[in-house]
Amino acid sequence: MCFHVTVATPLQYGDPPRLGPYAVQARLRALPTGFVYLAQDAGGRPVSVALLTRGAALDAAARERFLDAARQAAPARGGVRGWVARARGRAPAGAPQVIALDDGPAPWVAVPYAPGGPGAEWFLTSVLITGTLIGEIHGPDFVPYWLGDRVPAIPLPPPPAPPPTETRRAVLVAMSALVVLVVLTGVIAWLLLGRGEELPPPTRPLPPTMFVPTPPPQPSPNDTLKPSPSPSPGDSGTAPPRPTLPGDEDSGDPI
Repeated sequence: MCFHVTVATPLQYGDPPRLGPYAVQARLRALPTGFVYLAQDAGGRPVSVALLTRGAALDAAARERFLDAARQAAPARGGVRGWVARARGRAPAGAPQVIALDDGPAPWVAVPYAPGGPGAEWFLTSVLITGTLIGEIHGPDFVPYWLGDRVPAIPLPPPPAPPPTETRRAVLVAMSALVVLVVLTGVIAWLLLGRGEELPPPTRPLPPTMFVPTPPPQPSPNDTLKPSPSPSPGDSGTAPPRPTLPGDEDSGDPI
């Protein structure tokens, strides 16, 4: 079988960015039954990955033919599956060795990338059945109903990671911190609300009153009042006669 060097083309809308542990980098081939991508693993090694189209992935028979060809080229395993694989026989000569396989709703297979050598497209050739099953070709070939659906089968997203669980020590530390916080809150509430009901402390006594005497009033220079003459010591102490006023004439001696 002769293999031609394929030219990588950029990814297009609908191409998956990752297939399992491999990061998809470019397209290598686009076939009616699937797509071949150039990918890279976590260690930087290039791989060739074949992914079925959505139409082929929805057909149980086409999906099984693809997976059966990939399982035959996979390394033999122990147990019942390994015995069945050895009983069926290995893949024909020239088939690339499978290093990863996903048999989910969107199956894909990965092989080591070898420029000019057989790649993952080798497994896409077994998906279609051409010609007749008995005898020579004597009529038109049939076309699968899903052949027009040439969109890459997108694998299901990985399940969400389980919620993180804390260790017993972390839980005890968190509970202790919560108890301390509750106690501090209670103490602060008692200081703010409980002590308000107590008697208020005695008020500070007022300072003593200080009386400052005011100076006596000073006479004004414009004052015209003159002091009355004081009696002399030689006076007998009798009062001076009262002047007669009008109207006093009628007030004589009683009859």
